[in-house]
Amino acid sequence: MARQDEENRVSDFDYDLFVIGAGSGGVRAARTAAVTGARVAVAEDRYLGGTCVNVGCVPKKLYSYAAHFHDAFQDARGFGWELPEAPRFDWATLRDNKVSEISRLNEIYGRLLENAGVRLINGRASVVDAHCVEVAGQRFSAAKILVAVGGWPWIPDFAGRELAVTSNEVFDLERMPRRFLVLGGGYIAVEFASIFNGLGSEAHLVYRGELFLRGFDREVREFTREQMAIKGVNLHFETNIERIDRAEDGLRVTLTNGETLAVDTVLAATGRKPNLEGLGLDALNVERNADGTVKVNDRFETSVPSILALGDVTGGPELTPVALAEAMHLVQQHFSDARPAPMDYRNIATAVFCHPNIGTVGLSEEQARKQYEAIRVYRTDFRPMKHTLSGSQERCLMKLIVDDVSDVVVGAHMVGEEAGELIQGIAVAVRAGLTKADFDATVGIHPTAAEEFVTMRTLSRH
Repeated sequence: MARQDEENRVSDFDYDLFVIGAGSGGVRAARTAAVTGARVAVAEDRYLGGTCVNVGCVPKKLYSYAAHFHDAFQDARGFGWELPEAPRFDWATLRDNKVSEISRLNEIYGRLLENAGVRLINGRASVVDAHCVEVAGQRFSAAKILVAVGGWPWIPDFAGRELAVTSNEVFDLERMPRRFLVLGGGYIAVEFASIFNGLGSEAHLVYRGELFLRGFDREVREFTREQMAIKGVNLHFETNIERIDRAEDGLRVTLTNGETLAVDTVLAATGRKPNLEGLGLDALNVERNADGTVKVNDRFETSVPSILALGDVTGGPELTPVALAEAMHLVQQHFSDARPAPMDYRNIATAVFCHPNIGTVGLSEEQARKQYEAIRVYRTDFRPMKHTLSGSQERCLMKLIVDDVSDVVVGAHMVGEEAGELIQGIAVAVRAGLTKADFDATVGIHPTAAEEFVTMRTLSRH
């Protein structure tokens, strides 16, 4: 049996690892630790699978698929398909089928824990001391305690804020909103503006900044803004919600620029905060970061070494694959003889499932200009072959950022259909440190949009 780092397993403890939170990171850490022979328990008070499975990436992607059919039906006509009647969308069918799928995934997570020999305890756990937790009045001791409780949606303070919904509720609305407004400028806001627009709602996005998706490549953001506007999303930048009032036919939203919008549903996609309320960490003086997240070292240890933390609650990239990777890393560090290097957060690929999709890995052009003495930018935007017959005006953007000295590709970006699927493969090349010459030497697959990444030869700018 692999040894537990620093602290030998002590029979006085009920468990070697007690995990608080059965989200993606918590479940992966629990199962992986159990494989080493560790005695593991998990406490969860809401649902197995956490945000991603229940109210995040899984249902969001299902709804995104549903929204894409709107364009697909229109595109089909150019290829000779005539629909006998206008397609009709039924919100209840999508919503209820989603519920069934999430229930199936919840059961799978439960079986995974059971088959790994992990004990699942239903209830909200709180930390009593460095080696003790309490769940529903019962106390358990553990050599190590892992906090993996993720985040919780946050709504800013304005009059009528209680009339807004969050991503926790938006998937299960009783009725499809004819008029939908989302407040925010991050992943969730941009994605849901596209989703409800695609499903047939009059969609509005309100953001206090001058352009959404802060932190992404500027050209990607601008291109996405143009494509979303073409598809009919109403974009309201440099303004905010002043108040929401009930109206006879729904809600009346007053913006800080004086504009008033009549809508049926307001989604506040204004960020998430660590779900730490009542967890007991303050009593132990567990150190926090400036943004309220839990501060950890390279070994995912908090200021109380026996209390560990990972995932969204630590303030890193709020991505499920990151939490999964952290969980594997944590178990190697604490429940095996391995001495892995610290987790490398560079070149983590990500996607935004707005319409069209965004896929990105590595540095933005702006970041690269700050980090390197000289760079080369290769970019192209074009109307995909599919749309030469579909009649759609949707365009695709592809972009490579290259360090001019080493010729290494340090960033790759795409806005277009299935961008996430395509960038996943490109991410391997960027992670491996391949050069532009390596890209150029790769023979493309024709005819595909993807081949553009290996056929871009003309320098766009330095």
